[in-house]
Amino acid sequence: MSRSAQHALTVERYAESRLPTQFGDFRVVVYRERGADKEHLAVIAGEVRDAEELLVRVHSECLTGEVLQSLKCDCRDQLDLALEKIQEAGRGAVLYLRQEGRGIGLGNKIRAYAKQDEGLDTVDANLALGFEDDQRGYQMAADMLRDLGVRSVALMTNNPRKVKGLQDDGIEVTRREPHEIEAHEHNRDYLKTKQARLGHLGRHGD
Repeated sequence: MSRSAQHALTVERYAESRLPTQFGDFRVVVYRERGADKEHLAVIAGEVRDAEELLVRVHSECLTGEVLQSLKCDCRDQLDLALEKIQEAGRGAVLYLRQEGRGIGLGNKIRAYAKQDEGLDTVDANLALGFEDDQRGYQMAADMLRDLGVRSVALMTNNPRKVKGLQDDGIEVTRREPHEIEAHEHNRDYLKTKQARLGHLGRHGD
């Protein structure tokens, strides 16, 4: 997982603490993105330095789902499941990236919601606003893993772009760990769109 020495990490470690949760105790490490006003979070169970095939979830922020408990998506359930899995495994990490709305930000995400109310799916809503279908990047996640000293990962995802994104940034992904949530009436179309138009795997996608 080495990276060419002439390339500085895109993030720097800023703060670290223990965090007790309903899922168990974690260690949280805050990373600041260099040259950007963003902070990202590594939520860690157990010892991860020099770990191989570490169970990892790369998860993008979703205020509407995780805080307001919106039923339009499965983001909160995905996050909860990942935290449960790494506690059960005894070690692992969730990398929580501040890239709301597939990278378009909270305000534009709500604008996209309005387009969806008019009948567009999530992909066409983003395109109608002048954005790509998914503007997220994963280099900061790769650099967080480097700073933590992780050697290789088993990635909890149904999204091939995440696997490729980490691999393109030099992370060894030894396997993809399916990460599926049961659909319901409010998010079924959302999940079908991710599978049909964004190439997500499994029954629904992530």
